[in-house]
Amino acid sequence: MDIRPSPIAGSWYPSNPAHLQHEIDRYLAQAEPPVLPGKVWGVLAPHAGVRYSGPIAAWAFACVRGRTPEIIVIASPWHRGGPTPLITTGHTAYETPLGIVPVDNNAIAQLDEALRRRAGFGLTPRRHDDEHAVEIELPFLQRVFGSFWLLPVMLADQSAVTSAALGAALAETLRGRDALLVASSDLSHYEPEPVARRLDAGLLRRVEAFDPDAVIAAEAEGVGYACGSGAIAAVLWACRELGANRVTILRYGTSGDVERAAPWVVGYGAAAIWQAAYSEVQNR
Repeated sequence: MDIRPSPIAGSWYPSNPAHLQHEIDRYLAQAEPPVLPGKVWGVLAPHAGVRYSGPIAAWAFACVRGRTPEIIVIASPWHRGGPTPLITTGHTAYETPLGIVPVDNNAIAQLDEALRRRAGFGLTPRRHDDEHAVEIELPFLQRVFGSFWLLPVMLADQSAVTSAALGAALAETLRGRDALLVASSDLSHYEPEPVARRLDAGLLRRVEAFDPDAVIAAEAEGVGYACGSGAIAAVLWACRELGANRVTILRYGTSGDVERAAPWVVGYGAAAIWQAAYSEVQNR
């Protein structure tokens, strides 16, 4: 097995397995998401250092406890940017202090084929990448689900065109499988807390409205920002095609909840993207 070693264990989260498990389990135990009357197809979770965003991310993962997805997609930004729009791992597994997470290479090949047919480009594999936004979610998923297959996608191009193509290709690839999609994204960056809360509220309203185009447009319109806006939009599009019809915001916070004296903060949100029963929709 060709394993991607963790470049962030010991900095973004504890490298000691017992310490990491204790921290993740503590955040999960503190999370109290509502019981949603339907199937959760996807979640939004932040991806900062676990001590900062972990208490918020736990609400997203706690809301899918009890599910047993066969495959989990993590869509995140590729923070380094570059000429290739979509990136995936060149390894066959990820490693965290909690163990090995196998990559579903057949699903990657199917997604690559669907993207090339729909958009004219596919996935670029990268080996030994240092992108944290996929890996930081894995310890939560390992504690909630144990074993699962992973399909990682990192977006260097978060335009509406690329995100919509990815969403449609993901839905095609996942149809008929028990899947969970994770949109890995933080919200506003390095703003004073009052400004951050205003911008984050604007962005989360667009997520809750299930409006992927508006999520991507938020930054240009000056009403919100997310480093993974394209990843969020792609997951919204994919979940809609798979049957989801509702988004519920589960929790919000900032890095200021941990570093209270800091002059600026980063925003974090957790949300569930789910499929309400027909009768529940009719009653609204």
